[in-house]
Amino acid sequence: MNKAKVLHVSQEIIPFLPETGISKTSRFLPQGIHEKGKEIRVFMPRYGKINERRHQLHEVIRLSGMNLIINDTDHPLIIKVASIPSARMQVYFIDNEEYFKRKAVLRDDKGELFQDNDERSIFFIRGVLETVKKLGWTPDIIHCHGWMSALMPLYVKEYYKNDDHFADTKVVYSLYDEGFDGGLNPELAKKVTMDGIDSSHVKAIEDPTFENMNMIAAQHADGVIMSAPEGHSSIINAVNEANKSFLPYSGEDAFVGDISNFYDAILEGKSALVEE
Repeated sequence: MNKAKVLHVSQEIIPFLPETGISKTSRFLPQGIHEKGKEIRVFMPRYGKINERRHQLHEVIRLSGMNLIINDTDHPLIIKVASIPSARMQVYFIDNEEYFKRKAVLRDDKGELFQDNDERSIFFIRGVLETVKKLGWTPDIIHCHGWMSALMPLYVKEYYKNDDHFADTKVVYSLYDEGFDGGLNPELAKKVTMDGIDSSHVKAIEDPTFENMNMIAAQHADGVIMSAPEGHSSIINAVNEANKSFLPYSGEDAFVGDISNFYDAILEGKSALVEE
């Protein structure tokens, strides 16, 4: 039997960025899943705050060179890679001068969200999918971590719905409690429809709050994982009402085994609904 292929897509990973719930899980979960016998790939944005020299990032020339059109503008896609030696794990970075050169992550020096975080998110998730295609690597599962990856389920199911490369790919989304107040650029839904995605699929992000970004991810994902001990009750209710696969929070001790089994159940076509 072939190894299941799992693509982890995260907005932040240690040691490249400081430790948070997302960055810690995104570092140790892929390693644990690999040790469970699955094949993995890991992607995150190459924020300007990341020290390329310290972490020995280098450009992958054979993967770079593509252009993505975001909001009617061409943006070059640059792919970089670095290793986490202690984990024997490579991390691929999605880079672009306009979106990721600034020496920050998601907020400016006043603590305000960058106005173009919506476009950075679209560029990131499309960049990941185009790079995976160029690698010739077809994921069985895409596991998304953090709201910067929240559009991934929508794009896999709608933008790439006629692409044989992702025809059998399942998408899993983790709910975390690290978010933001207010909203992203109110033009986000319009920009998504410019990619040919029907407006009926983007109603949740006509008001792109943190909760609504998570909601659109849950609506289009094949499975949802609770990666924080509490919160997101409205999203969990919607997931249960839609009879989607759901894995409650299981704590740090059991989460790798539980998530690996969750992947298996989804790939086997089981409901994978776990009662609390």
